[in-house]
Amino acid sequence: MLEEVERWLTRRSWSSADRPLNRLTDARAADPHRTSVSVVLPALNEEATVGAIVATIRRELMEKVRLVDELVVIDSGSTDATAAVARAAGARVVHRDAILPRIPALPGKGEVLWRSLLVTSGEIVCFVDADLRDFSADFVSGTVGPLLTDPTVQFVKAMYDRPLGDTAGQGGRVTELVARPLLNLHWPQLAGFVQPLGGEYAVRRSLLERLPFPVGYGVELGLLVDALHTVGLDALGQVDVGVRRHRHQDGQALGRMAAAIYRTAQLRLSRGHLVRPALTQFERGAEGFVPRTHAVDTEERPPMREIAEYAERWAA
Repeated sequence: MLEEVERWLTRRSWSSADRPLNRLTDARAADPHRTSVSVVLPALNEEATVGAIVATIRRELMEKVRLVDELVVIDSGSTDATAAVARAAGARVVHRDAILPRIPALPGKGEVLWRSLLVTSGEIVCFVDADLRDFSADFVSGTVGPLLTDPTVQFVKAMYDRPLGDTAGQGGRVTELVARPLLNLHWPQLAGFVQPLGGEYAVRRSLLERLPFPVGYGVELGLLVDALHTVGLDALGQVDVGVRRHRHQDGQALGRMAAAIYRTAQLRLSRGHLVRPALTQFERGAEGFVPRTHAVDTEERPPMREIAEYAERWAA
């Protein structure tokens, strides 16, 4: 590990317990405009978990204390009761297709995160995945904490243990097999991040609006790499929030995720084009193995500040 990264780990890695809620609310009260917080949950068919996450954030961080100003669920086309459950729990629910309708929406998590900037107003934006179980408000307060108390910090990722079923430490398979090797080999300054692909992180809007967003699974790696190049390592940090339990995907879904992440890295390394932006996988059928080919995400959305509607909204 680079000496620079070793120093960074001692200065920019914290625990959620390092900043109690009263310290964060005091920091908010001192400068309420520059410390306004929006929490965004991208959601697709998450009726089983989204309600409990929304209810916890409302109760712990909006009612007991005033840490979060707005809580928005972006529904990316759910066919279950995700939207109704989230709304009943106290979130504002916006459908992905209702945001920036002049640009047809593409499928993918990154697309939803990008569009969320147009329907939120916080100076700090905190993203939280909607499939978490046993959710703790520390995922939000922990990641926004450094941004509220240190003006030099601009991007904070959550770090945590990721059990796979009942087995400790075996989650995050794409992180260990794809993302961590890529980062260590090509962006060694980012080798200190425990969960580089984690979906829980908080970022200053002034940085987010300057970054391109890969529309699919590559969004977390893309934002992290581009943030490093834009503001430097010392503006990035991570906070230990305990344990993350969520719905795990099957091996083929992980393969598609891995391909999208590799493509995101390759694009940033060369700004070139993939020869064949597709991934073929195999499923056993009645007569043997059947090939299934899936497109690898090849689209990215431009920095939000380049979108006329966004510029007009923030100029008003």
